[in-house]
Amino acid sequence: MHASPATVAAPTPVTARVFAQRFSATRRGARLARRLATAQLDTWGTPYGSERSDTVALLVAELAANTVLHGRVPGRDFELRLTLVGGPAGRDRLRIEVADTRTEARPPGPDGLRPPAPDAESGRGLLLVDALADHWEVADRLGVGKIVRAELTL
Repeated sequence: MHASPATVAAPTPVTARVFAQRFSATRRGARLARRLATAQLDTWGTPYGSERSDTVALLVAELAANTVLHGRVPGRDFELRLTLVGGPAGRDRLRIEVADTRTEARPPGPDGLRPPAPDAESGRGLLLVDALADHWEVADRLGVGKIVRAELTL
């Protein structure tokens, strides 16, 4: 027996936009990733210099810097992928993924974060990611390496 058209709920339309780019695993590559991420957001309707654009810039900067400092494999690039999914009532979700090819240097996930010593000169980047993103995680990459993924509502 088939349901009548009146009783079948229409699926909610979903729009997904994707930006993916590989960058050299250098400080210059990390800086370019941040700049292109905010330019892409501006193209998608989140104005450059807005609070959300600045938040995304900081998230991309931290994830890319960590990749360059801790996930770098000589001769290998890292990849930035932004996925914007249109949600109900204009609540767009942005997924930021930074992938590298180093398997053994794996950052702690959200449950494994520990604040650094007060006089430490580093170790606060993922704490910023944890504070700014709605959700973030460390995942295996198909093949070799890992992906650090952060999500937030725009």
